Formats: sequence, structure tokens, C-alpha cells
Amino acid sequence: MSLDLAALRAHFPALESGLAFFDGPGGTQTPRAVADAVAATMTSPMSIRGAVSSSERNAERVVAEFRAAYADLLGVPANGIVHGRSATQLTYDFSRHLTKDWHPGDEIVLSRLDHDANVRPWVQAAERARVTVRWIEIDAETAELDLGSYERALSGRTRLVAVTAASNVLGTKPPVRRIADLAHQAGALVYVDGVHYAAHDLVDVHHLGVDLFVCSPYKFLGPHCGVLAAAPEFLATLRPDKLVPSSDAVPERFEFGTLPYEMLAGATAAVDFLAAIDPGDETARDPGDETARRARLTRSLRSVHEHERSMRERLQDGLSGFGKAVTVHSKAADRTPTVLVTLEGRDAREAQVHLAARDVVAPAGSFYAVEPFAALRLPDPALRMGIAPYTTPGEVDRLLDGLAELLS
Repeated sequence: MSLDLAALRAHFPALESGLAFFDGPGGTQTPRAVADAVAATMTSPMSIRGAVSSSERNAERVVAEFRAAYADLLGVPANGIVHGRSATQLTYDFSRHLTKDWHPGDEIVLSRLDHDANVRPWVQAAERARVTVRWIEIDAETAELDLGSYERALSGRTRLVAVTAASNVLGTKPPVRRIADLAHQAGALVYVDGVHYAAHDLVDVHHLGVDLFVCSPYKFLGPHCGVLAAAPEFLATLRPDKLVPSSDAVPERFEFGTLPYEMLAGATAAVDFLAAIDPGDETARDPGDETARRARLTRSLRSVHEHERSMRERLQDGLSGFGKAVTVHSKAADRTPTVLVTLEGRDAREAQVHLAARDVVAPAGSFYAVEPFAALRLPDPALRMGIAPYTTPGEVDRLLDGLAELLS
């Protein structure tokens, strides 16, 4: 592993506060380079996109750089990258685009593991189209999806399967490729919520075998926005409602109104920052190689994920020392460094307040995970602790010490 944690943390002004942040699943802290990119774009000459003035060309360049960066991050062509205000907004938009030809008698399959942003838009779209909703259940013993229930839910009438690539509360990572292959055999499309997954794994949409993949850059050091990735050829088959004069090109046909150039620049800077975390052998890099950023992302994120795994194990080892006083609900064999717990005889908000007084940020709640909390009958609120690239061993120990004080 080549992760220099001290050097990495020096790029985050928020860390100078002394706070230990375990709220990354809700949004990470931002490196200075991302904020600088936002500010520089807002204060540089900028106009509506065009090819005449330098300000118009600046806007074109920002958009092109954004699409190229997320093509490298997500493994699709640049014209398969769609910007949105959030993953929720993109999912609502595409639920409308996709349901135009749904009819009574059609079916969709949703997951009990998912954040409500990948549930409610589809449930509401199904109600409008009078389409039947079927469910993939959760195995309470393992906190993993019950694939038997998934196979029973699929049929020749299934139009779409919507599933998370990683649970935002339990960390569970379902076997997305297997789910996608079974869906495609049934003739269904696959829409994946990758918001939590993209923060902890290098994404390859083609390898995952899915049709549409959505994520949120603010979960991995970027600004607040959403990104959807898909094959351009597939996007070309969708006809969204749009203004007559607006572009009908893919992916512009799915982006309504003037794009927020400053957010695009910040999101691009986040990808470049991720790619530079583990520089590796700089002398071996060819600046003209178009695949270079993807290679740097692969190397850097491998180092980040090894660090996050180590911090998760340190946290889980410490939690195991509390015995029955702490119940860990994150127990899937394949999972992210996010841990959900409940405390015997204690309200999780009491723990949140106690830790905050010790400069440890660990939120309590249900985190829009309506279906998992209901399916597993989890107490609401529960305490969620998420490891981020900048988390230190000392911060994990401070969190554990704070819990020990509370429980004693």
C-alpha cells in the first residue's frame, strides 16, 4: 500500500477543525483542489456553451472535461455520462423516461436493501402505469439479498430490476453481475444505485453488466451533484420530454436547462484528486496516454480501499469488545467500510450527542433506508459509522473510547 495518510489529510481544510468524521456515507469532506476548481470556474470568463468567444469555449471545455473524467471513473464512453442535480433527481427523471411504454400487466423488481431514492421513484412510476411491483427480500441472518426471492420475482413480464450496488446503511454489496445477468435473461433492464458503492470501489459499468448506473460525487470528495452512466447507444433509444430548441444529442437531451459549470469543474477535480492519491511511479506515466487516468484511479483506489478495510477491521475488533452491549447489523461477507450498530438500553441519538461532545461525528437515524429498516425490524434511530479515505487509526480509537465511556 502506498497511501500517505498525513499527506492526504493535508489537502482537507475541514480536518484542521480536529473533528473526526465518520459521516462519509452521508457525504465526505472536500479537498481544497475541488473548492478551488469551483471558485476558479465561477470567476473565470464563462458564457452559455458555444464556439465563438473564449467564454463560450470555456464552458464547452468544462463540460467535455467532466464527461471525460466520469467516463474514466465509471468505465463508459464520455457521451454516456449524464449530469444531474442529484442521484435522486436522475432516478426520478429516468423513471419517467423509461415508463413511457409500460403497460398494465408489466412488472418491475425492487430490492428491500435499497435507499428510498431507488425505491420510491419506481413504486410511484409503477402506480401511474398500473405495473406490478415485486421484491427481492433480505436474509436477516446475513444482511444479504435473498437471491432465491429474486429468482421467484423475475418473469417474462419483468421490465426493470432496480437494485443497489452497496447498501448505504449496512454496507452489503449484492452480486450485481449475477443479478444483471438473470434480469437480462428475462428481458429486463437493470438500474443500479451506485451512490454508496462508487465511494468504495472502482466502478466498471460494462463489467457489472448493468444498463444504467447512478452515483453522487459528494460521496467521494466532490461537490453536490449526480452522475448517470450508460451506453450511449442505449441512451439514444430513450425519448425524454424536452424543450423544442434544446439539443437532442446524447447525453444532452437528458440535461434540462443550463448546466452548472462550476459544479462540473468541481466534480472533475474530485476524480483527478482521487487519481493522484497514490502516484505510483510517476516516471512511468505517459501524459498523452488516454488510459492513464483510469490506470491511476485503479492504483489509487486500491490503496484507499486497503486503508479503509484496515480501519473497518480496527473498528469492528473494538466493537466486538463491548459484547452484547453493542449489536452490529453490518455482517455481509462482502461489504463496504460502513457499520450500523444499535446499543443495548441506549438511544442511538444519545450516542451521537455523546460522541459529538468529543469531536467525533457519527450520525444516528435511518438514513432514508426505509425498506431495510422495515424488513430487518431495525430500531430507529441506529448509529452509523463510515470509514473514509482520510480516517486515521487514532480517530477510530477515539470513537471507540467515546462509546466505552457512554456504555460504562
